[in-house]
Amino acid sequence: MKNINLTINSDRAEILKFEKVLEEINIEFKLNHDRLINYQIAISEALVNAIIHGNKENPDKKVFIEISYNEKQLVTKIKDEGDGFIMEDIPDPTENNNLLKEHGRGIYIIKSLVDKFECHSTENGTEFILTIVK
Repeated sequence: MKNINLTINSDRAEILKFEKVLEEINIEFKLNHDRLINYQIAISEALVNAIIHGNKENPDKKVFIEISYNEKQLVTKIKDEGDGFIMEDIPDPTENNNLLKEHGRGIYIIKSLVDKFECHSTENGTEFILTIVK
């Protein structure tokens, strides 16, 4: 497994840094274009969650990214420095009373675009692990 670690500020403009790194990794990993775009969307959603919901856009807090890959899979871990949350408390965006809400679809979108999604959340932050397999 090859590993790359990045630390970004709690600023949405920082997401572009990761997208460029992912494109460079894909030169070697060779995901097809559609799968790469889907993975970029999933990662962007996870980073937005970490920056906005986890770190509350606090400039003193960071988001830590670890990318690991080999010839078969690409794994991205995204960890914030927020207060954490309980996954079961997240409303289901497909329920009738949530369909018209403007927010609350990030995790649902992430899950639909990756092969495996994990979430580990404590009072010291939340870590999302997104995996895509060739």
